[in-house]
Amino acid sequence: MSAPASPKLRWITAALLLIAAALAIALPFVSSTLLTIALGGVAIAAGVSQLLRLTSAEGRRGKVFRGLSALLYLVGGISLLAFPIESTLSLTLFLGFLLAIEGVMELAAAAAGGGPARWLVLADGIVTAVLGGLLITEWPLSGTWAIGTMFGIGLGFSAVNLLTAPALTPAGTTEA
Repeated sequence: MSAPASPKLRWITAALLLIAAALAIALPFVSSTLLTIALGGVAIAAGVSQLLRLTSAEGRRGKVFRGLSALLYLVGGISLLAFPIESTLSLTLFLGFLLAIEGVMELAAAAAGGGPARWLVLADGIVTAVLGGLLITEWPLSGTWAIGTMFGIGLGFSAVNLLTAPALTPAGTTEA
């Protein structure tokens, strides 16, 4: 992550990220629901985009697949907006399975690979698989807080990373 060269801008940005992180962690249900609603809006925008690109598709099959893609995005986005709480629960379960599978893949990569960072890949795989497993086993209770809490933690790490990353100067080199 590159950081702004201005120390004042770095601190302001990091402070805003930390405030957002604290709010997301303090109000996980609200942040989870808002993230689900935002995802619904993005899906609808993608569906409209696919519809606008429908005329540029080559051939009948291309138009059919582009139309089906647009329909899928639109229905999914509208569903997310119409049922944000139920959608948050579903997204949490999906995230749990995604993390569990990713963790297993990281463990396989650590077993198959070598190198000096092998222990980092192994640790990443263990943590990711356990986190995914926890989301799955605690579902649906985890669905009300997990996405918002994880988002808040991610924002917090971004703030710390921003403050510790070297600043880029206008020439693209890092400051000492």
